[in-house]
Amino acid sequence: MGNTKKRFLISGGGTGGHIFPAIAIANRIKREVPDAEILFIGAEDKMEMRRVPDAGYKIEGLHIYGISRDLSPRGIWKNLKLPFVLVKAQRRAKQIIRAFKPDVAIGVGGFASGPALRAAQKLGIPTLIQEQNSYPGVTNKMLSSRVRKICVAYDGLEKYFPKEKIVKTGNPVRDEILHIERKNQEAYRSFDLSPDKKTLLVVGGSLGAKTINRTLTENMDKLKAMQIQVLWQTGEAYYKQNQMELSMLQNDQIRIVPFIKNMNDAYGIADIIISRAGALAIAELSILGTPTILVPFPYAAEDHQTKNAMALVDKGAALMVKDSEAGEKLIPTLEGLLNDPQKCEEMAQNMAQFALPQAIDAIVENILNL
Repeated sequence: MGNTKKRFLISGGGTGGHIFPAIAIANRIKREVPDAEILFIGAEDKMEMRRVPDAGYKIEGLHIYGISRDLSPRGIWKNLKLPFVLVKAQRRAKQIIRAFKPDVAIGVGGFASGPALRAAQKLGIPTLIQEQNSYPGVTNKMLSSRVRKICVAYDGLEKYFPKEKIVKTGNPVRDEILHIERKNQEAYRSFDLSPDKKTLLVVGGSLGAKTINRTLTENMDKLKAMQIQVLWQTGEAYYKQNQMELSMLQNDQIRIVPFIKNMNDAYGIADIIISRAGALAIAELSILGTPTILVPFPYAAEDHQTKNAMALVDKGAALMVKDSEAGEKLIPTLEGLLNDPQKCEEMAQNMAQFALPQAIDAIVENILNL
Protein backbone atom coordinates (compact mmCIF):
# COMPACT_ATOMS: atom_id res chain seq x y z
CA MET A 1 0.00 0.00 0.00
CA GLY A 2 1.18 3.54 -0.79
CA ASN A 3 1.57 6.32 1.75
CA THR A 4 -1.85 7.95 2.24
CA LYS A 5 -0.61 10.77 4.50
CA LYS A 6 -1.64 14.22 3.37
CA ARG A 7 1.29 16.42 2.37
CA PHE A 8 1.31 20.21 2.46
CA LEU A 9 3.91 22.52 0.95
CA ILE A 10 4.12 26.05 2.37
CA SER A 11 6.29 28.69 0.75
CA GLY A 12 7.24 32.29 1.47
CA GLY A 13 9.01 34.42 4.03
CA GLY A 14 11.61 37.18 4.12
CA THR A 15 9.94 39.00 7.04
CA GLY A 16 8.07 38.06 10.20
CA GLY A 17 4.89 39.33 8.53
CA HIS A 18 5.11 36.40 6.09
CA ILE A 19 6.75 33.78 8.31
CA PHE A 20 4.53 33.91 11.41
CA PRO A 21 1.26 33.52 9.45
CA ALA A 22 2.87 30.59 7.59
CA ILE A 23 3.81 28.88 10.86
CA ALA A 24 0.32 29.58 12.29
CA ILE A 25 -1.19 27.88 9.21
CA ALA A 26 1.15 24.88 9.59
CA ASN A 27 0.29 24.53 13.30
CA ARG A 28 -3.43 24.55 12.58
CA ILE A 29 -3.07 22.01 9.74
CA LYS A 30 -1.24 19.74 12.21
CA ARG A 31 -4.11 20.11 14.66
CA GLU A 32 -6.72 19.23 12.03
CA VAL A 33 -4.65 16.50 10.31
CA PRO A 34 -2.30 15.11 13.00
CA ASP A 35 -0.35 12.82 10.65
CA ALA A 36 0.09 15.50 7.95
CA GLU A 37 3.55 15.98 6.49
CA ILE A 38 4.52 19.63 6.04
CA LEU A 39 7.49 21.04 4.13
CA PHE A 40 8.44 24.69 3.79
CA ILE A 41 10.33 26.30 0.92
CA GLY A 42 12.08 29.56 1.77
CA ALA A 43 14.81 31.87 0.51
CA GLU A 44 18.38 31.03 1.51
CA ASP A 45 19.88 33.44 4.06
CA LYS A 46 16.46 34.84 5.09
CA MET A 47 14.99 34.59 8.59
CA GLU A 48 12.63 31.71 7.67
CA MET A 49 15.65 29.39 7.47
CA ARG A 50 15.97 29.82 11.28
CA ARG A 51 12.40 30.48 12.39
CA VAL A 52 10.76 27.53 10.62
CA PRO A 53 13.08 24.82 12.08
CA ASP A 54 12.67 26.52 15.50
CA ALA A 55 8.92 25.91 15.10
CA GLY A 56 9.58 22.21 14.39
CA TYR A 57 9.21 22.07 10.59
CA LYS A 58 11.54 21.10 7.75
CA ILE A 59 12.53 23.75 5.23
CA GLU A 60 14.36 23.74 1.89
CA GLY A 61 16.07 26.91 0.68
CA LEU A 62 16.12 28.47 -2.79
CA HIS A 63 18.75 30.93 -4.00
CA ILE A 64 16.39 33.81 -4.77
CA TYR A 65 16.11 37.55 -4.15
CA GLY A 66 13.88 40.45 -5.19
CA ILE A 67 14.40 43.40 -7.50
CA SER A 68 17.15 45.67 -6.16
CA ARG A 69 16.42 49.39 -5.77
CA ASP A 70 20.17 50.01 -5.55
CA LEU A 71 21.25 51.98 -8.65
CA SER A 72 24.96 51.27 -8.19
CA PRO A 73 26.68 48.92 -10.72
CA ARG A 74 26.28 46.10 -8.17
CA GLY A 75 22.50 46.66 -7.89
CA ILE A 76 22.09 46.89 -11.67
CA TRP A 77 24.11 43.69 -12.14
CA LYS A 78 21.89 41.87 -9.59
CA ASN A 79 18.78 42.93 -11.52
CA LEU A 80 20.28 41.80 -14.84
CA LYS A 81 20.97 38.35 -13.33
CA LEU A 82 17.51 38.07 -11.71
CA PRO A 83 15.68 36.34 -14.65
CA PHE A 84 18.35 33.58 -14.67
CA VAL A 85 18.18 33.29 -10.86
CA LEU A 86 14.37 32.89 -11.10
CA VAL A 87 14.63 30.14 -13.74
CA LYS A 88 17.19 28.27 -11.63
CA ALA A 89 15.09 28.66 -8.46
CA GLN A 90 12.00 27.35 -10.22
CA ARG A 91 13.96 24.34 -11.50
CA ARG A 92 15.18 23.61 -7.96
CA ALA A 93 11.63 24.05 -6.59
CA LYS A 94 10.37 21.49 -9.13
CA GLN A 95 12.96 18.97 -7.90
CA ILE A 96 11.88 19.51 -4.27
CA ILE A 97 8.18 19.23 -5.15
CA ARG A 98 8.64 16.09 -7.26
CA ALA A 99 10.44 14.43 -4.34
CA PHE A 100 7.93 15.57 -1.69
CA LYS A 101 4.74 15.02 -3.77
CA PRO A 102 2.47 17.53 -1.94
CA ASP A 103 -1.33 17.37 -2.20
CA VAL A 104 -1.55 21.16 -2.06
CA ALA A 105 0.87 24.13 -2.15
CA ILE A 106 0.29 27.30 -0.11
CA GLY A 107 2.00 30.66 -0.75
CA VAL A 108 2.18 33.39 1.87
CA GLY A 109 4.17 35.98 -0.10
CA GLY A 110 7.89 36.69 -0.17
CA PHE A 111 10.68 35.89 -2.62
CA ALA A 112 10.52 32.08 -2.52
CA SER A 113 6.77 31.70 -2.98
CA GLY A 114 6.92 32.85 -6.63
CA PRO A 115 9.13 30.10 -8.07
CA ALA A 116 7.79 27.48 -5.61
CA LEU A 117 4.10 27.99 -6.46
CA ARG A 118 4.79 28.45 -10.16
CA ALA A 119 6.61 25.08 -10.12
CA ALA A 120 3.70 23.48 -8.24
CA GLN A 121 1.22 24.86 -10.76
CA LYS A 122 3.24 23.47 -13.67
CA LEU A 123 3.19 20.06 -11.97
CA GLY A 124 -0.62 20.19 -11.65
CA ILE A 125 -0.73 20.63 -7.86
CA PRO A 126 -3.65 22.74 -6.47
CA THR A 127 -2.39 26.06 -5.10
CA LEU A 128 -3.70 28.70 -2.68
CA ILE A 129 -2.24 32.06 -1.71
CA GLN A 130 -2.74 34.09 1.45
CA GLU A 131 -2.42 37.85 0.92
CA GLN A 132 -1.87 39.73 4.17
CA ASN A 133 -1.94 43.32 2.91
CA SER A 134 -4.52 45.72 1.52
CA TYR A 135 -2.23 46.17 -1.50
CA PRO A 136 -0.88 42.87 -2.82
CA GLY A 137 2.77 42.16 -3.52
CA VAL A 138 4.14 41.51 -7.02
CA THR A 139 4.52 37.75 -6.37
CA ASN A 140 0.90 37.18 -5.37
CA LYS A 141 -0.43 39.29 -8.24
CA MET A 142 1.66 37.23 -10.66
CA LEU A 143 0.45 33.91 -9.20
CA SER A 144 -3.23 34.83 -8.87
CA SER A 145 -4.36 33.82 -12.38
CA ARG A 146 -3.51 30.14 -11.78
CA VAL A 147 -4.26 29.57 -8.08
CA ARG A 148 -7.53 27.97 -6.95
CA LYS A 149 -8.20 30.25 -3.97
CA ILE A 150 -6.94 33.59 -2.66
CA CYS A 151 -7.43 34.23 1.08
CA VAL A 152 -7.42 37.97 1.85
CA ALA A 153 -7.74 40.23 4.89
CA TYR A 154 -9.10 43.41 3.30
CA ASP A 155 -12.00 44.46 1.09
CA GLY A 156 -11.44 45.79 -2.42
CA LEU A 157 -8.83 43.29 -3.65
CA GLU A 158 -10.91 42.35 -6.70
CA LYS A 159 -9.03 45.28 -8.32
CA TYR A 160 -5.94 43.07 -8.32
CA PHE A 161 -7.21 39.47 -8.18
CA PRO A 162 -9.91 37.42 -10.01
CA LYS A 163 -13.04 38.13 -7.96
CA GLU A 164 -14.39 34.55 -8.05
CA LYS A 165 -11.24 33.20 -6.32
CA ILE A 166 -11.22 35.66 -3.39
CA VAL A 167 -12.25 34.54 0.11
CA LYS A 168 -12.12 37.15 2.88
CA THR A 169 -10.67 35.27 5.84
CA GLY A 170 -8.51 37.82 7.67
CA ASN A 171 -4.91 37.30 8.71
CA PRO A 172 -3.93 34.41 10.99
CA VAL A 173 -2.82 35.47 14.46
CA ARG A 174 -1.27 33.58 17.34
CA ASP A 175 -3.85 31.69 19.44
CA GLU A 176 -2.63 33.46 22.60
CA ILE A 177 -3.75 36.85 21.22
CA LEU A 178 -7.35 35.66 21.47
CA HIS A 179 -7.00 35.04 25.23
CA ILE A 180 -5.21 38.11 26.55
CA GLU A 181 -6.10 39.06 30.12
CA ARG A 182 -6.65 42.81 30.42
CA LYS A 183 -5.09 44.79 33.27
CA ASN A 184 -3.45 41.72 34.76
CA GLN A 185 -1.66 42.78 37.98
CA GLU A 186 1.10 40.27 37.36
CA ALA A 187 1.75 41.81 33.91
CA TYR A 188 2.22 45.26 35.48
CA ARG A 189 4.65 43.76 37.99
CA SER A 190 6.64 41.99 35.26
CA PHE A 191 7.41 45.39 33.68
CA ASP A 192 7.71 47.15 37.07
CA LEU A 193 4.84 49.50 36.17
CA SER A 194 1.80 50.72 38.13
CA PRO A 195 -1.82 49.65 37.46
CA ASP A 196 -2.92 53.15 38.60
CA LYS A 197 -1.51 55.01 35.59
CA LYS A 198 -2.37 54.97 31.90
CA THR A 199 0.18 53.01 29.87
CA LEU A 200 1.48 53.82 26.40
CA LEU A 201 2.97 50.87 24.50
CA VAL A 202 5.39 51.76 21.68
CA VAL A 203 6.42 49.03 19.23
CA GLY A 204 8.05 49.39 15.83
CA GLY A 205 8.07 45.68 15.03
CA SER A 206 10.78 43.25 16.18
CA LEU A 207 13.46 45.29 14.36
CA GLY A 208 12.30 48.60 15.81
CA ALA A 209 11.41 51.84 14.00
CA LYS A 210 14.07 54.53 13.77
CA THR A 211 11.72 57.51 13.27
CA ILE A 212 9.46 56.54 16.20
CA ASN A 213 12.50 55.94 18.42
CA ARG A 214 14.08 59.29 17.53
CA THR A 215 10.79 61.16 18.09
CA LEU A 216 10.33 59.67 21.56
CA THR A 217 13.96 60.36 22.50
CA GLU A 218 13.65 64.02 21.47
CA ASN A 219 10.32 64.53 23.28
CA MET A 220 10.93 62.73 26.55
CA ASP A 221 10.18 65.81 28.68
CA LYS A 222 6.73 66.15 27.04
CA LEU A 223 6.02 62.44 27.60
CA LYS A 224 6.94 62.71 31.28
CA ALA A 225 4.72 65.79 31.66
CA MET A 226 1.71 63.78 30.40
CA GLN A 227 1.74 61.73 33.62
CA ILE A 228 1.58 58.41 31.76
CA GLN A 229 3.74 55.29 31.80
CA VAL A 230 5.65 54.28 28.68
CA LEU A 231 6.66 50.75 27.72
CA TRP A 232 8.92 51.23 24.71
CA GLN A 233 10.43 48.50 22.51
CA THR A 234 13.27 50.09 20.53
CA GLY A 235 14.53 47.08 18.55
CA GLU A 236 17.93 45.49 19.21
CA ALA A 237 20.05 47.62 16.84
CA TYR A 238 18.78 51.02 18.04
CA TYR A 239 19.14 49.95 21.68
CA LYS A 240 22.76 48.86 21.18
CA GLN A 241 23.70 52.08 19.36
CA ASN A 242 22.04 54.36 21.94
CA GLN A 243 22.25 52.36 25.16
CA MET A 244 23.91 55.10 27.23
CA GLU A 245 21.39 57.78 26.22
CA LEU A 246 18.40 55.47 26.67
CA SER A 247 19.49 54.37 30.16
CA MET A 248 19.55 58.06 31.21
CA LEU A 249 15.96 58.53 29.96
CA GLN A 250 14.52 55.73 32.09
CA ASN A 251 12.73 56.48 35.36
CA ASP A 252 9.74 55.15 37.34
CA GLN A 253 7.35 55.80 34.47
CA ILE A 254 9.55 55.04 31.42
CA ARG A 255 10.58 51.46 30.61
CA ILE A 256 12.87 51.08 27.57
CA VAL A 257 13.74 47.60 26.28
CA PRO A 258 15.33 46.27 23.06
CA PHE A 259 12.71 43.52 22.68
CA ILE A 260 9.54 42.49 24.52
CA LYS A 261 9.46 38.71 24.85
CA ASN A 262 5.95 38.50 26.28
CA MET A 263 3.88 40.73 23.99
CA ASN A 264 0.66 39.37 25.51
CA ASP A 265 1.42 41.02 28.85
CA ALA A 266 2.43 44.26 27.09
CA TYR A 267 -0.78 44.29 25.04
CA GLY A 268 -2.82 43.51 28.16
CA ILE A 269 -1.68 46.62 30.08
CA ALA A 270 -1.66 49.07 27.13
CA ASP A 271 -4.21 51.92 27.08
CA ILE A 272 -2.81 53.43 23.86
CA ILE A 273 -0.43 51.90 21.31
CA ILE A 274 1.97 53.49 18.81
CA SER A 275 2.94 50.98 16.10
CA ARG A 276 4.10 50.42 12.55
CA ALA A 277 1.36 49.23 10.16
CA GLY A 278 2.49 45.78 9.01
CA ALA A 279 -0.37 43.39 8.21
CA LEU A 280 0.41 41.08 11.14
CA ALA A 281 0.57 43.98 13.62
CA ILE A 282 -2.78 45.29 12.37
CA ALA A 283 -4.39 41.83 12.61
CA GLU A 284 -3.33 41.62 16.28
CA LEU A 285 -4.24 45.23 17.06
CA SER A 286 -7.72 44.76 15.55
CA ILE A 287 -8.43 41.87 17.92
CA LEU A 288 -7.14 43.89 20.89
CA GLY A 289 -9.25 46.95 20.01
CA THR A 290 -6.82 49.26 21.86
CA PRO A 291 -6.75 52.88 20.56
CA THR A 292 -3.78 53.00 18.19
CA ILE A 293 -1.64 55.56 16.36
CA LEU A 294 -0.08 54.00 13.26
CA VAL A 295 3.20 55.28 11.78
CA PRO A 296 3.58 53.30 8.53
CA PHE A 297 7.06 52.34 7.34
CA PRO A 298 7.30 54.39 4.11
CA TYR A 299 9.76 52.12 2.29
CA ALA A 300 7.66 48.93 2.41
CA ALA A 301 6.98 47.48 -1.07
CA GLU A 302 4.44 49.65 -2.96
CA ASP A 303 4.04 51.61 0.32
CA HIS A 304 1.62 48.88 1.46
CA GLN A 305 1.88 49.86 5.16
CA THR A 306 0.29 53.24 4.41
CA LYS A 307 -2.50 51.49 2.50
CA ASN A 308 -2.99 49.06 5.43
CA ALA A 309 -3.22 52.00 7.84
CA MET A 310 -5.62 53.99 5.65
CA ALA A 311 -8.06 51.05 5.56
CA LEU A 312 -8.46 51.56 9.34
CA VAL A 313 -8.23 55.35 9.35
CA ASP A 314 -11.04 55.63 6.77
CA LYS A 315 -13.37 53.74 9.13
CA GLY A 316 -12.37 55.73 12.25
CA ALA A 317 -10.58 52.71 13.74
CA ALA A 318 -7.08 54.21 14.11
CA LEU A 319 -5.12 57.45 13.70
CA MET A 320 -2.18 57.75 11.31
CA VAL A 321 0.91 59.93 11.39
CA LYS A 322 3.19 59.84 8.33
CA ASP A 323 6.76 58.77 9.03
CA SER A 324 8.03 62.03 7.49
CA GLU A 325 5.80 64.06 9.88
CA ALA A 326 6.33 62.01 13.05
CA GLY A 327 8.84 64.43 14.57
CA GLU A 328 6.31 67.25 14.36
CA LYS A 329 2.93 65.49 14.80
CA LEU A 330 3.30 62.23 16.76
CA ILE A 331 3.45 63.70 20.28
CA PRO A 332 0.57 66.23 19.72
CA THR A 333 -1.54 63.40 18.22
CA LEU A 334 -0.84 61.25 21.30
CA GLU A 335 -1.68 64.13 23.64
CA GLY A 336 -4.96 64.80 21.80
CA LEU A 337 -5.96 61.13 22.07
CA LEU A 338 -5.10 60.93 25.78
CA ASN A 339 -7.38 63.93 26.43
CA ASP A 340 -10.31 62.53 24.42
CA PRO A 341 -11.72 59.39 26.11
CA GLN A 342 -14.79 59.47 23.83
CA LYS A 343 -12.55 59.30 20.75
CA CYS A 344 -10.69 56.35 22.31
CA GLU A 345 -13.98 54.55 22.93
CA GLU A 346 -15.17 55.14 19.34
CA MET A 347 -11.84 53.91 17.89
CA ALA A 348 -12.00 50.74 20.00
CA GLN A 349 -15.53 50.02 18.75
CA ASN A 350 -14.61 50.76 15.11
CA MET A 351 -11.50 48.57 15.35
CA ALA A 352 -13.73 45.58 16.19
CA GLN A 353 -15.07 45.42 12.61
CA PHE A 354 -11.54 44.56 11.40
CA ALA A 355 -11.09 41.78 13.97
CA LEU A 356 -11.31 38.37 12.33
CA PRO A 357 -10.35 35.98 15.15
CA GLN A 358 -11.46 32.91 13.17
CA ALA A 359 -9.13 33.74 10.25
CA ILE A 360 -6.91 30.69 10.72
CA ASP A 361 -9.94 28.34 10.77
CA ALA A 362 -11.24 29.81 7.50
CA ILE A 363 -7.83 29.64 5.78
CA VAL A 364 -7.19 26.03 6.77
CA GLU A 365 -10.74 25.03 5.80
CA ASN A 366 -10.07 26.42 2.29
CA ILE A 367 -6.73 24.56 2.15
CA LEU A 368 -8.30 21.24 3.18
CA ASN A 369 -11.10 21.73 0.65
CA LEU A 370 -8.49 21.69 -2.10
